[in-house]
Amino acid sequence: MTAPLPLPTAVCVMSPEVADLVLPPDLRTLLSRSVRLLPPSDAPFPAALADAEILISGWGCPRLTADVLARAPGLRLVAHAAGTVKSLVTEAVWERGITVSSAADANAGPVIAHTVAVITLAARRTLTTAAGYPGGWPRTDARAGADGRTVGIIGASRIGRGVIAELTHADAGYRILLSDPYVTDEEARLLGARRVDLAELCRLASVVSVHAPLLPETTGLLDAGLLAQLPDGGAVINTARGAIVDTQALTRECASGRLEAYLDVTDPEPLPPDHPLLALRNVLITPHVAGAQGSEVRRLGQYAAAEVARWVAGGPLHGEVTRAALPRLA
Repeated sequence: MTAPLPLPTAVCVMSPEVADLVLPPDLRTLLSRSVRLLPPSDAPFPAALADAEILISGWGCPRLTADVLARAPGLRLVAHAAGTVKSLVTEAVWERGITVSSAADANAGPVIAHTVAVITLAARRTLTTAAGYPGGWPRTDARAGADGRTVGIIGASRIGRGVIAELTHADAGYRILLSDPYVTDEEARLLGARRVDLAELCRLASVVSVHAPLLPETTGLLDAGLLAQLPDGGAVINTARGAIVDTQALTRECASGRLEAYLDVTDPEPLPPDHPLLALRNVLITPHVAGAQGSEVRRLGQYAAAEVARWVAGGPLHGEVTRAALPRLA
């Protein structure tokens, strides 16, 4: 009888407090069916990678530079139990032919749910109405020029597409506009949206939600000129990256009372304690909490564990990140 092949060696590298949430004991037991999992405390980084074929990374994992990879001669897979891999992956990873997977799909669900909830608040102009209470019932014309039902989505990312799907399935009467240079009119229609250019989106949408990646061409994308085109009573939602929106211009628009803002990301992040946005009652700022939080973080570990099992079995990865696609990802 032929002896079974030894399991590939995997090491988990992330901050200890994150590791306990992302990979609790039951998920480590699940992983042990596919790999020989070395505890992250066995050796400091990058020495911990010396015998590893698989790196299970997460928040707190250092960047995989050429010097780091030189000490990981057998590394063949990076299974990232978090969203973006841009802070982790370097050109050296691709040069070595290492496969990369991200749990961004698992992280997208909470962001989609957060965004849809905030769109519901923004469509009712909730912050402005709450700021005027007590003091009587809100006026029926409190939205001014904004109708509250036309939602503009900037970026057909996995989260942008998920938000469109939730809004259309909700049958809540939303009209969805989409601005994305890589999407055709027909693709937008199949998603449930109408494709428009960014200027038209800003002129027509009551609520604008940002879901584009941060790239040189999207830095400062929602600038003063475009923000000025939003109808009075409109709202800006950003759960993507803070630098996509011109912070100074948005501050002026919100300080005037013309627009609301619901920001889970800012530029800079975090904002300084005396930043004027923090004092405005028509602005809601949350500290980057739209993604997986608390018990939801376990979903990231589940996704990574499933990816490892698929890779060991020779199957296709669901969250594979390619060199060509990385620049366009969040």
